[in-house]
Amino acid sequence: MNDYQFKLVKIEGHFEWHDHQGTDEVFIVLDGEMFIDFRDGQVKISQGEMFTVPKGTEHKPFAEQECHIMLVEPRGTVNTGDIKTELTADNDTWI
Repeated sequence: MNDYQFKLVKIEGHFEWHDHQGTDEVFIVLDGEMFIDFRDGQVKISQGEMFTVPKGTEHKPFAEQECHIMLVEPRGTVNTGDIKTELTADNDTWI
């Protein structure tokens, strides 16, 4: 929609510290619960809740148990920001 992608994702365990310099990132929890660590705190997002990480904010999402989420972000946004790790996903790939 308007060059934004709605990505359905299953997460479990810890992710990488990263940021997105050019865009906010929206997390919507569809099932389960997740957390997002920030350098100065943490938020918990439960089923049915939404949270926006402001652009340029370093964060580390994680879930203690499998969690189903929807991410809303501009087309071309790389899941690990500017860093490349084994968790970096191919962009614009339909699974």
